[in-house]
Amino acid sequence: MTTAETGTGTGVGALLRGWRERRQLSQLRLALRADSSARHISFIETGRSRPSQEMVLRLAEHLDVPVRERNTLLLAAGYAPHYPETPLDDPAMDALRGGMERLLAAHDPYPALVVDGVFRVLAVNRSLGVLLDGVTPRLLAPPLNAMRITLHPEGLAPRIANLRQWRRHLLERMERQIELVRSAPLRALYEEVSAYPEPANRLLDDTDEDIAELFPFALPLRVAYRGRVLSFLSTVATFNTPMDVTVSELAMETFLPADAQTAAVLREAAPREAVPRA
Repeated sequence: MTTAETGTGTGVGALLRGWRERRQLSQLRLALRADSSARHISFIETGRSRPSQEMVLRLAEHLDVPVRERNTLLLAAGYAPHYPETPLDDPAMDALRGGMERLLAAHDPYPALVVDGVFRVLAVNRSLGVLLDGVTPRLLAPPLNAMRITLHPEGLAPRIANLRQWRRHLLERMERQIELVRSAPLRALYEEVSAYPEPANRLLDDTDEDIAELFPFALPLRVAYRGRVLSFLSTVATFNTPMDVTVSELAMETFLPADAQTAAVLREAAPREAVPRA
């Protein structure tokens, strides 16, 4: 289980105070939301009162604490974890896994993948091979990591025409996730990929002005592929109200063609591209 970095102590009171301060809520505001009193919240945070299991879960919900860290709060308060962490290959996950696989396949001939909370690649569709073309084999050895593959100088980075903009977008995305979950493994990954040097063999170099002129509606991912530049818009989908740690950290990222040329190339290329096993 990942240990939360929130708060300055390991007791449930210190952890809850850390989450409340990160959400910029006063004790009174949190108390009103949780149908409690500011005095009781203060007693919990200072360790003068031990919250019930129900209160821990209620406060965690109103503080928008991620599912994994809700279990951390319960353990700190002396209770058993409430949310299971079921491996994705467990038979109990057959329906969920099958649904994701059908969504991935339905997105062909456009690339799509599923990642976990530290961007490990759990599943891909066939069309993702277009993006992985030319990536060094060692980055494609399991377990694959989407951030490493994208930003490493021997990964996708040399082929990204707007690398500076896309790199900034990905790092900001990781920063927002770290702010939410305070995960030590995610922080370590961020420090690793943010330190990667810029590739020496850049194929193209779009400027901010180029991108703004070509795509005023959303930042695309622009990738060189066999003599042409493909432009993608990406979307990220997560599950509503997850009750399992594994499910709470799953994210499906899908790439849509941002222009007619990209759509045509993908329709032509997808059937022959191979993808690595995640």
